[in-house]
Amino acid sequence: MTAVTALARYAPRYKLEIGEPTGSEWLRVDRILEPDGPELTELLKRDNDASGHRSAHANALSFMSFYAGRAPATALLLWALDGRVLDIRPHNLWVRPHDGHGLAAVAVRSASFLPGSLQALYDVVLRQHLLPLSEELHRRTRAGLRQVYGGVAAGCAMGFCAATRETVTVEPEYLLERWRTFVAKAPGGLARLGEVEIAAGKLVYLRNTCCLYYTSEAGTGTLCGSCCLTPRDQRLTAYEGGRPILTV
Repeated sequence: MTAVTALARYAPRYKLEIGEPTGSEWLRVDRILEPDGPELTELLKRDNDASGHRSAHANALSFMSFYAGRAPATALLLWALDGRVLDIRPHNLWVRPHDGHGLAAVAVRSASFLPGSLQALYDVVLRQHLLPLSEELHRRTRAGLRQVYGGVAAGCAMGFCAATRETVTVEPEYLLERWRTFVAKAPGGLARLGEVEIAAGKLVYLRNTCCLYYTSEAGTGTLCGSCCLTPRDQRLTAYEGGRPILTV
């Protein structure tokens, strides 16, 4: 077991397959980023079919929250724990769609690392991947770029928060410090789009943007636990009380 594959003990989202995958169901990330590419069209369709979105705008926002919470999660936690940057550049990373929301699996060409630390992480997670994806979603659907970036911020936050919620955990105070280091100068102004706090011994994310999932057929009347439509103090009280939370 490598240091990379061992991260799956913290939560299922950190499971990463090593080696170039086979099968047409796997989508390489650099192709997902292509303008008007069929790969992104397929991912959006799956998310829409699972939710019954009322607009392409909402489809884009919901998709980004789920996608950003899974595709780079292993790389984010690895950096948080030991400072290394996994080489998840788009041509080295594959995702396998889920029948419903999000991704069923993620694979990387090899468990190799890039020189540098935080700036290299910004490059592979944000500048080369999630921010260009946001721009393509904005171009296709006219979803506001700040709102799409809100999904990026929420998803990246889950790369830290999820490791405090299962049976085997990382100390929340430590991961909170690492999150604050990551987000402070993150491209896209992610620091303004929400914040991570400790509640009931776990890290939780409080969004300043909305993914509009509550407007979908599947989510009618359901607000995410982190949703900005709920006052901040009420969200924290709910988290502290252990109320079931709809998370991405």
